[in-house]
Amino acid sequence: MARQYIVGIDLGTTNTVVAYAPIDAQADGRAAITLFEIEQLVAPGQLAALPLLPSVRYHPLEAELPAADIRLPWPQDHAQTQPVVIGQLARRLGAQVPGRMVASAKSWLSHTGVDRLAPILPWGAAPDVAKVSPVAASASYLAYLRSAWNSKFPDTPLEQQELVLTVPASFDEGARALTLSAARQAGLHQLRLLEEPQAVFYDWLFRHRGELAGELAQTRMVLVCDVGGGTTDLSLIKVDLHDGQPQLTRIGVGNHVMLGGDNMDLALAHVTEAKMAQMAGTDQPRAHLSASALSQLMERCRAAKEQLLAADAPEQAQVTLLGSGSRMIGGMRSVALTKEEVGSIIVDGFFPKVAATDPVQQGRAGIVEFGLPYARDPAVTRHIADFLQQHASALQAAQDDGTAMPDTLLLNGGVFRADALVERLQETLGSWRGAPLRLLHNDNPDVAVARGAVAYALSLQGQAPRIDAGAARSYFLVLDEAGTGPKRGICILPRGSETGREILLKDRSFALRLGQPVRFHVMTSNADGADAPPAAGELVDLDDPKYVRLPPIATVLHADDGKLKQAGGKQETTVQLATALTEVGTLEMHCVNLTDAGQRWLLEFDLRHDNAAAGNDKADGAPSPQLTAAIDKIERIFGKSGQQVTAKEVKQLRAQLEQLLGEREQWHTPLLRQLFDALWQRARGRRRSPEHERVWLNLAGYCLRPGFGYALDEWRLEQLWTLFEAGVRHADDKQARAEWWTLWRRVAGGLGATEQLRLLDDFAFNLQTNKEGGEASPTVVAGSDDDMLRLGASLERIPVDYKAEIGGWLLERIQAAPATPGKDATGASRYLWALGRIGARQPFHGSMHDVVPTEVVEGWLDAILALDWKRVEPAAFAAVHLARMTDDRSRDLPLALRERIVQRLVAINAPPATITMVQQVVQLDQATERWILGESLPPGLKLIA
Repeated sequence: MARQYIVGIDLGTTNTVVAYAPIDAQADGRAAITLFEIEQLVAPGQLAALPLLPSVRYHPLEAELPAADIRLPWPQDHAQTQPVVIGQLARRLGAQVPGRMVASAKSWLSHTGVDRLAPILPWGAAPDVAKVSPVAASASYLAYLRSAWNSKFPDTPLEQQELVLTVPASFDEGARALTLSAARQAGLHQLRLLEEPQAVFYDWLFRHRGELAGELAQTRMVLVCDVGGGTTDLSLIKVDLHDGQPQLTRIGVGNHVMLGGDNMDLALAHVTEAKMAQMAGTDQPRAHLSASALSQLMERCRAAKEQLLAADAPEQAQVTLLGSGSRMIGGMRSVALTKEEVGSIIVDGFFPKVAATDPVQQGRAGIVEFGLPYARDPAVTRHIADFLQQHASALQAAQDDGTAMPDTLLLNGGVFRADALVERLQETLGSWRGAPLRLLHNDNPDVAVARGAVAYALSLQGQAPRIDAGAARSYFLVLDEAGTGPKRGICILPRGSETGREILLKDRSFALRLGQPVRFHVMTSNADGADAPPAAGELVDLDDPKYVRLPPIATVLHADDGKLKQAGGKQETTVQLATALTEVGTLEMHCVNLTDAGQRWLLEFDLRHDNAAAGNDKADGAPSPQLTAAIDKIERIFGKSGQQVTAKEVKQLRAQLEQLLGEREQWHTPLLRQLFDALWQRARGRRRSPEHERVWLNLAGYCLRPGFGYALDEWRLEQLWTLFEAGVRHADDKQARAEWWTLWRRVAGGLGATEQLRLLDDFAFNLQTNKEGGEASPTVVAGSDDDMLRLGASLERIPVDYKAEIGGWLLERIQAAPATPGKDATGASRYLWALGRIGARQPFHGSMHDVVPTEVVEGWLDAILALDWKRVEPAAFAAVHLARMTDDRSRDLPLALRERIVQRLVAINAPPATITMVQQVVQLDQATERWILGESLPPGLKLIA
């Protein structure tokens, strides 16, 4: 069936909006683009068609809502085991019942600190609440739209129309790919992505298409400022006049700034929370609400904000927080927010008057809640100033008077319905420019993005004005050159490159290994240098902070045929790099065979480990001059010639490597991984003797620790895991068994939940066998209690219930262990260390949603507080890591409990840095890292809070 409609979808943080137009429309009137009224529940059993679909889900209690009350006018998804409410009713119920509403899923799509494919939302909800991933939540909104559309237009299904889906201009490749994944899950496989600020301008252009020459006659540079629910999105659009007609070019986009309406709602919620505490008669306004109660309060404050910022706003609005459970009415609290109060918080707090040169503040003043990494500086005006400074040269070139400021402003976002915010931003920008900016009228900020998405598709057909955009950023391949001097890269896709046009780097070739791990580091920049963006193939110094590292491109590529030459036993071919900005708005890269252009390999970003390469810049250069000699030593012991070496020579391998490469604590991550690769290629050699096996296991685990953090570590772990079921070859050798478990403990951070659960099986079996003296299993490598404790404490991806069970078992042994000084080292110490790891508020490698619930940890801490910390020194270590601050209410312990811990720490003269960990978010030092992990991290890797 031929496509009949162009459909624009604004998948917003707060609301989702759909607009459409006939594909053959002649765009001869304002009604050519129509808003799609989305049928949704507005009350139990009551349906209404509305232009805005709130981007929220409500997960009701079993039997909370009769099936008839949430029935929709289209067939339900039978694969969905539990009822879900989406839209207006979901928002209303979420404001009444805490902990059951999924909100801000779009913000989570860009949060690399969690597994965005894991069921983690609602964040901080009780265990009995069904959870979904950010991707699945986003997909559910799109699937809802698809059902609503297909119900109204059964002969023209949504999935068969020409679709444009909008995303923030600042979304990186990872967030864009996850958005496309959500669309595919919803059954929308063919679509384009469009940046939201562009969509806003397209909407304005379409509405003024008949008089553009006059409307833009005095405009040379437009700043589009889109403050949505989750992000502040900025773009610059240059206006040139050719034969009296405006030619439009998007020349810059802002960095990702997680700052928007959600932050404003949260700020108001904090103020309201303090008022409620004062009403209750407490003098501790910091006695925080739970994460779910605060989420409910945010929703109430959002409604009050919209009411008090409206043109006909009342002087005040009531904010009511219902109680929970049987105290829903009796526990109700209500306070008033005034119009003046809200205006002051929003205007002065988020749009303060600042200088054009004021830098973005990097302190801890920003709001951090619900696990989302909100911008630390809440001042939208400072982020705008920073953005304009990044693009100063382009701004100067575009202005007749050389002014590095825009002359025209277009605003979008519900917050700009408040005249005070518009006036403040105009005033601030005007002071920077030294003259007022012209304000382009946005008649409906709630729907402009969706309408603009349709206008964009019409422009591709020549039926509406078009913005020349191309790539929003320049992309650079980091070159693997000698480590001295500045880091350099080659431009592989210049900013402004045309969509769909492939760029082949003809002047640079690469030797591509097939069947072996390969990696490419890519950096990007959306800022100007002193000149125009670099050309494709141009060499650039990448040490400037404006260059941002993307997720690595790391993969194992395989040959398609047997024509490739053999180089040292490895398939290798010479290739060139080809890049393109795809029609959907993502970067695509291929390696193209130099001798057969028809043979090419697609390179894809490692989106599961977005920060994998961070921190490795220092050691990304050429291999150590001694590396070849070191690999020769490994070859002698484990290679084909190793059969003739003595046991003494095997044992000396580590010392020989240190003589060549320096102390192993200083081996940087790239060197360690190269050594692991050499060991892995000779893994069969470990079988020759107990000495061979001990040394191989020790070195392999050390060189691959912590199992993640470097390109292709996931692939390395997949290879290593193939050894697990076979176990150790020399099972009678106690040290070989110990080295086996040390290896898996060291690399546990790179193992998935399935593999960690398999390790947990052996952990439990060994502890049970050691306790009861049962027979060893031929399929389980025996391990001591100490080996098992260190292993179990490293399994951060196992289900929370198992962690709680292990913690309870540890607590029993802590309470039974002797507390006499001198004996404690073999008593409670190891159990306390393990308990501190298992219940840590800030996981080392696991996702934040995998931490043990606060109510469980509170019970553990009551028992630890009952110990004599002067006699049992590790008690303080465990308490600190169980109570460490994260600024996430779903993980942080109650203030009163943390204050008790601080008092005990002060009483034993604990170091100030240790005490601070319980009071505020801090970065761990190397000594603390070593204590947590049992050994240091490789140079270049850090624990990231």
